[in-house]
Amino acid sequence: MTALPSDFYCRDTIQVARQLLGKVLVRRGREGKVAGRIVEVEAYLHTDDPACHAARGCTRSNRAMFGRPGRAYVYPIHSRFCFNAVTEHTGIASAVLIRAVEPLDGVPLMTRRRGGQTLWNLARGPARLCEAFDVDRRLDHCDLTTTKRLWIEGADIRPLANNEIGISPRIGVSQAKELMLRFFVDGCVFVSGPRISAKNRPTDGKASHGSAWRTDTTMGGLRSFGP
Repeated sequence: MTALPSDFYCRDTIQVARQLLGKVLVRRGREGKVAGRIVEVEAYLHTDDPACHAARGCTRSNRAMFGRPGRAYVYPIHSRFCFNAVTEHTGIASAVLIRAVEPLDGVPLMTRRRGGQTLWNLARGPARLCEAFDVDRRLDHCDLTTTKRLWIEGADIRPLANNEIGISPRIGVSQAKELMLRFFVDGCVFVSGPRISAKNRPTDGKASHGSAWRTDTTMGGLRSFGP
């Protein structure tokens, strides 16, 4: 499979976020290649979204968000990193945070990087994902459509149906908490936060779809924040 083209990212951010689910994130480095199926994302919008890093205006740190669609925006958090795919048009600062993947390839390498963690815990959360995939600020501005270091592939993978996608508020944000901009493979064990769509959450507090309702908003003790 080849990298998704820039046209894939040059669209409405929410549409891109939903269609990134099921696609495959690939990282190739000197130690080898790792890959995982994207199972959880969050959208960050260029308007009416104070949780988006672009809301503060263009800075040296967030400049990648204002660049061409299909670029990587990588930012630090408590000595770790979070990885985002830039969306829409140049100058319209928006992005999709990749929150979790299901490991597919290079599991031994991911395990070593993650200090011997279990398969379930290798890339469940954006900072853990970046550690497992060796993603840091060196990859900020990286062109996901042409680079041989970091890309997303799977143009031939069918988009998930609406009933396969869970929706909830984003995790760890301090503003715009009510916006339903977190999308994930409903019921997937590799998701980092609640695995059941908020719209399906039972009113009696009991789980449905055979999966426990959890509120796991930490990443190894670190709060997660979106772009």
